[in-house]
Amino acid sequence: MIDLKNLNRAIEQIVKEKGIDAALVFGAVESAIAAAYRKEYGKRGEIIKAKIDSKVGNLLFWQVKTVVDETTVRIKSSDEEGEPKERSSAEEEIPVYNPDRHIFLEEAKKVKPDAAVGDELEFALPEHEDFGRIASQAAKQVILQRLREVERESVEREYKGKEGEIVSGVVQRAERGNVYIDLGRAAGIMFYNESIPGEHYRIGERLRFYLLAVQEESRLPGVILSRSHPRFVSKLFELEVPEIQEGLVEIKAIAREPGSRTKIAVSSNAEGVDPVGALVGQRGTRVMAVTNELGNEKIDIIEWSEDPAKFIASSLSPSKVRSVEVLPRRTALVLVPEDQLSLAIGRGGQNARLAARLTGWKIDVRSAARPEIAHEGGVVGETNDDGIVDDGTFDEGTKPAPDSHGI
Repeated sequence: MIDLKNLNRAIEQIVKEKGIDAALVFGAVESAIAAAYRKEYGKRGEIIKAKIDSKVGNLLFWQVKTVVDETTVRIKSSDEEGEPKERSSAEEEIPVYNPDRHIFLEEAKKVKPDAAVGDELEFALPEHEDFGRIASQAAKQVILQRLREVERESVEREYKGKEGEIVSGVVQRAERGNVYIDLGRAAGIMFYNESIPGEHYRIGERLRFYLLAVQEESRLPGVILSRSHPRFVSKLFELEVPEIQEGLVEIKAIAREPGSRTKIAVSSNAEGVDPVGALVGQRGTRVMAVTNELGNEKIDIIEWSEDPAKFIASSLSPSKVRSVEVLPRRTALVLVPEDQLSLAIGRGGQNARLAARLTGWKIDVRSAARPEIAHEGGVVGETNDDGIVDDGTFDEGTKPAPDSHGI
């Protein structure tokens, strides 16, 4: 026996907790009840629908039949009961008449005088609330499955359009390096390789994440999140810098080693607007807001230039560059003062490596006093046959500067 009062209460709770449209939940429950009714009292081929009348507090059932004639269905011959015979493709497309699903036009007009072929007629069925143990279990499974589908579809509709955007969530738990996030209406997951190295996540902590993708083919709805993606940094700046939102300043390229250092190149689309100053903010407030979100990750902001030599020189900030010689196959020889060499290359070659990724050029950093000597970590980026730099970690969104001759 179905307790409609408790059923309505349960549906209201699901709607409130999951944020799912009440009509979708009622539809899922009604489909399950109709399936249970057909299993207990109907025939396999019948189309049965159910309706919960929440105001009155009862269940309504009816059978649906489609109006057909001799041109839309074919009568199964006695020959087809035995060995199957070959039929034309046109015959294959015409369904076999089934009295449990179809009603001929002449008979339909007795019920509804203006009935036409293709109409669906509804026939009331006796009300039954006692479906038996097996049918009730089947209904329960269908309800649970359909609710999962409804929830997944709801999550997909809400978050599918937010891919590439920043979302906020609360850390639920961490398992085997993966972090599970409560986004409110959906569950998010940040895989180990999408987290910032060395960053620790506390249960109950609210953080921002970059929405990578919505997991569609899964038993449960899920949203794939990242904090290590290069575009996470650029999206954080978009939130902090009004000039980016207004289109006055544009982020042209970004290279990142999560948790350690990021280089970002910006340009101005309006006269009188300093792109670097816009991202830094008054007294560094804007860039500090981003670095605080990233656990004090260092951020170098440089100005984009159409001149590759000038761009490459800026990309090696904070070091001072003496000259840049542009060579064939997108290769640049960079000479720096002797006391700037270690700063230009960076610890473990990081500064030069990020500069190569940012610019899209192979960079060879050498001392101006000893230009004939190559230094460890000073030669970064490898060019392929097309002259494109690829060091195995070229970041998405990088826009190489055009070819030209340098200073």
